[in-house]
Amino acid sequence: MLILFLIVFIDLVGFGIVIPLLPFYGEHFQADPFTVSLIMASYSLGQFAAAPFWGRLSDAIGRRPVLILTLAGAAASYVWLGFADALWILFAARILGGLMAGNISTAFAYIADVTTPENRAKGMGMVGAAFGLGFIAGPAIGGLLAGPDPLTADYQTPAFAAAGLSALALVLTVLLLKESLPPEMRKAMARAPRRSRWTMIRHNLQRPGLGMLLAISFMATFVFAGMETTFAMWSSRRLGWGPEQNGFLFALIGVASVILQGGLVGRMARRFGEGNLIVQGSVTLGLGLGLIPFCDNAEMLVGAMLLVAYGFSVMNPALNSLISLRTSAAEQGEVMGVTRSATTMARVVGPAWAGVLFAQLGMDWPYFAGMGLMVVVSAFAIGSLKDNQDAKTAALQAAAGSATAAPDDADENRDAPLD
Repeated sequence: MLILFLIVFIDLVGFGIVIPLLPFYGEHFQADPFTVSLIMASYSLGQFAAAPFWGRLSDAIGRRPVLILTLAGAAASYVWLGFADALWILFAARILGGLMAGNISTAFAYIADVTTPENRAKGMGMVGAAFGLGFIAGPAIGGLLAGPDPLTADYQTPAFAAAGLSALALVLTVLLLKESLPPEMRKAMARAPRRSRWTMIRHNLQRPGLGMLLAISFMATFVFAGMETTFAMWSSRRLGWGPEQNGFLFALIGVASVILQGGLVGRMARRFGEGNLIVQGSVTLGLGLGLIPFCDNAEMLVGAMLLVAYGFSVMNPALNSLISLRTSAAEQGEVMGVTRSATTMARVVGPAWAGVLFAQLGMDWPYFAGMGLMVVVSAFAIGSLKDNQDAKTAALQAAAGSATAAPDDADENRDAPLD
């Protein structure tokens, strides 16, 4: 897991480098707030289209080859971004980057391959920590390379730096990462009949308990993506911030995510259960979003954003852990791909929704509306809390029973309560 952690971290540093720049990059080409939100959403649109394909392909040929392919494509997309001289190229480069973002769902499937149900939340938290570390270094580097003034910002150097980091992650994958999926499992999945993306999504939404988890994951990402997309424009108008200041604040969010997902979420899940963490995270995320419009100085804004970071960082690994526990070993890649599709679709419609609110109702409205939606999510999470905890208990009991079973019987015992 350490090698995968390093690879995801390096790749996410590159991704994080461009995050604080994109809204200003769009406005550099005279884009209005709604168009800027579409630039942010275009990456996720490509990711939504490709995630189930990469997840299914990783089931058939292995996690490592898919990671190699997608990292190479990500590096190419950043190079194209660096050479953008028109708004349409900015859109096209981000869509290509999204199409190559299969390494995220594949990384989650890799963790599911190499962890037991008991430490699944900890493993998912490690991947989340790599995200957090990437968002510590990435936005800070991007902001420093671009500079504090959006009128004179350097957009090329950060993009080329991101390309170099994705290329480094590619080299590490080729040289150091071992395949996690056994050959017999890959052969079985290669022979399995293929289902369309929409069939897979519909099937998993209809599975008892799993559909609710996917819906909650969608909504949490929906409101967070809306905040992420509009925040640079909001801070520019309210506090006069540019890429550098936004980069450092997103880096602070990364610090909070690392502390939570790398060191605390696993222990919190064992003590309180994933269901309780989902409820707690949704309440805190909504509170942080609701406080942002009332912030008129950097200190207040940092406090509100830390609440947002806590809520989202607690929810994500808890949701991924429960989803994984409700999935058989043979379906991990597919279900993680579907899960990633749900969250990436949220990152398509969430920014567009926030952009409309920002442009039509005012710059504070994406955060008020996000708070209202998280109140609804909290109610759903509380209602499904008992079912979620019961599902985890059943999965752990099945895993414990399989320890004394023969290999074939062990698979049957583990899969039975998940269907």
